[in-house]
Amino acid sequence: MTGGAPLPFGPALRQPDQRSCGAAVVVVARMLADPAYAERALPRFGVEVLAAHRRLTGARDATGALQAPWPRAVGTPPWAVARALPRGPHGVRRARGRFEDLLRAVGHGPAALYVGDRWLPRHVLLAVGRDGDGPAARLGVYDPGSGTVRTLTRDAYADAALPLGRWRRPWFVVLPTRSAQASAASAA
Repeated sequence: MTGGAPLPFGPALRQPDQRSCGAAVVVVARMLADPAYAERALPRFGVEVLAAHRRLTGARDATGALQAPWPRAVGTPPWAVARALPRGPHGVRRARGRFEDLLRAVGHGPAALYVGDRWLPRHVLLAVGRDGDGPAARLGVYDPGSGTVRTLTRDAYADAALPLGRWRRPWFVVLPTRSAQASAASAA
């Protein structure tokens, strides 16, 4: 994947329970953006993720604002991930037709992808790299369920046939807004 090694932290970044994938994505995104935080968080990754999950799924967000309800059994709400990802602001969009947006987001700020079955979004991934350009471009995503980086293709995304076990269908993307992308581009 371009942009260097996507996860320089090793293979120990698995979500600690069945519902904390969104929080794991937020913690890893923050680790990638802030080396000092990464150094503190890595030895206690599971504890850090569970603490983030409690904050992200609470009745109020980190700023104290009320959050819209979301079934806790489904995991982390996309709007909470959008507010918590570093280098914001971020927005939540339907995933259909957003593969190119995810590819463009790599290098401009973290981007998350909610995937699931035909009924519900059930798992969250973090875009961490890309390989190639044009129609053959592939997206590297951190999968907190395995703690590894997986590769998604444009065709698998479009066909809702992602290679992620039972979670094959893209549901939502959490993308940096244009103003956040412009800020990241000017800082580079």
